[in-house]
Amino acid sequence: MNSAGAHIPRRDPAQVMRLSRLGSLHQCRLSFMRQLTRRMAQENWTFSRPVFDIDANGVGHAVYTAQGLTHAYSLVAFAHDLPPEQRSDRVIAEAWDATFTLFDGIPTADDIDRLSKNVPLQEAGRVSENELSLSRANRSVRLWAHVVDQLAVGQQPDVQQIYQVGYLMRTTAVYGSGKFGAADREKTAARPELNAPFQTEMLSVYLTRTFVRDLVQHMARAKGGDQTAQLDPAIARWLGIGNSTGLGMAPFIVNHPVLFNNWIMVREEAIARVRSLPTASETEEKQFRDTFARSRLSMSWWQSEHPIQIEKLADLTSDLLAITEYLDQNNLTQDHPWDRLIRWSETALSEEGQELLASLILEPYGDLVDGLTSCMADSNTQAQVIDGAMSVAEVRALIQASFDWALDLDWAAEANRARAWYVSEEKLEPRLGERFEEPIADYEQPLAPARDAAIAFAALSDWHDDVPIAEFLTRHPEHRHTIRRAQIGRVAPYGEIRDNTISASVMPIDMLRAKLSFFGATHFDPRSDRWVRICMYAGAPYPEDLTSETADMWVYPEPAA
Repeated sequence: MNSAGAHIPRRDPAQVMRLSRLGSLHQCRLSFMRQLTRRMAQENWTFSRPVFDIDANGVGHAVYTAQGLTHAYSLVAFAHDLPPEQRSDRVIAEAWDATFTLFDGIPTADDIDRLSKNVPLQEAGRVSENELSLSRANRSVRLWAHVVDQLAVGQQPDVQQIYQVGYLMRTTAVYGSGKFGAADREKTAARPELNAPFQTEMLSVYLTRTFVRDLVQHMARAKGGDQTAQLDPAIARWLGIGNSTGLGMAPFIVNHPVLFNNWIMVREEAIARVRSLPTASETEEKQFRDTFARSRLSMSWWQSEHPIQIEKLADLTSDLLAITEYLDQNNLTQDHPWDRLIRWSETALSEEGQELLASLILEPYGDLVDGLTSCMADSNTQAQVIDGAMSVAEVRALIQASFDWALDLDWAAEANRARAWYVSEEKLEPRLGERFEEPIADYEQPLAPARDAAIAFAALSDWHDDVPIAEFLTRHPEHRHTIRRAQIGRVAPYGEIRDNTISASVMPIDMLRAKLSFFGATHFDPRSDRWVRICMYAGAPYPEDLTSETADMWVYPEPAA
């Protein structure tokens, strides 16, 4: 047993960075959405809707402005009357129910005119460095029609349908960081409110949610006239924004090892800090138990039709019962309660349940862990620079540190290299193909770091220990990316996935979920092994309700009295 004051170390990357575990991560108080809502409340941001020019057919535009301490940001939204046959969540779609951009400041009439000719075109249009993001969304057709029809006859929508679907619209892309002419991250990274990862995109989605609520109310009134009911705020609160995310997101965590390391390391450090506490107050214990009860309610709304997720949800249901039984039998105030709980979970629960608990134990300890969020961005510009003076022996040791599990794999076996990542010519989006069934090997992207590490390690075997690695790379420049990644491992121990990303059994949705969990997404619903639907901001306060009291725990629904 740990003595009082002893610090529990962070969990080993070899345990944490397996794809099955990364594909079981849950949102927590470090998630990017909750960082944003906390900041907006603490800084007392103000919100306005200076423009809402939409006709009875649901066509027009609106502007929603968020004013922070030093900068204003405006969502410019365009609503369209989309024929059903044109509605598609695929990235190759060319029309959507609504399109958006987050404008840096407050747009003029000329700005809106320019944007009206480009934003609805999405990839086919162009925006400027005055725009920070570009996005689009489609209606959840049945729930949209249900809400409009009910409100139009003076009734409220069925809350069970709200819980089951969770959103009236789902985005199919939220582009930022320079895509299609939008501002590069460098323009805004120094602003405190946008320094943390993906705050631009999270703000865009937050304002989009308000627009969608207002639009469905507008369409109901256009249909029902004076008898139209106002959507109950308690129901509206559980309408989030859906998102359909495919393979385009998966390579991100491979291509950004320092950034992804920072996310994981911050979460692991937060978990370690809480596990190291020798005691918990009765207030902290009560907050944890209350949060767990609320989390159980949220999990009861989580549904999926995908066989893999159905199995994981069955495991999670069993885990929730086991946790409940543990909590009924154990005091959580003494004897390193959180460490005991986590160690118990590692033998008693599935990875879904383990990672849910790891997130939940952080909730009573905002003062202890929230400050870590300042470490989640990647400002280490030197990490990508190869240290050519490092010896071959040192590089070998670094490769072994991150890829020891991969060096003994049989890379000649087709099952271990069955897949290949490439970029589609049509949409310039990442794809995953079958190496031995499609002519794609010549177009393969460097998204198999484990295989490449094994090849580089073998190539280094003939070189003397004390030779500078620069000499090796002069002869073998094809290994530069592997040597770079190995050296990055010195500052990013959680930067490498400890699984084979091109195996016959790889599940890309695990990579998607890992990233989306840090956004703060909930209710992951895989539609195949390559794309997933999620919900964002369900339960969050709308701008008029955003206060320090409502800004954080909104992700956990409160049971009805």
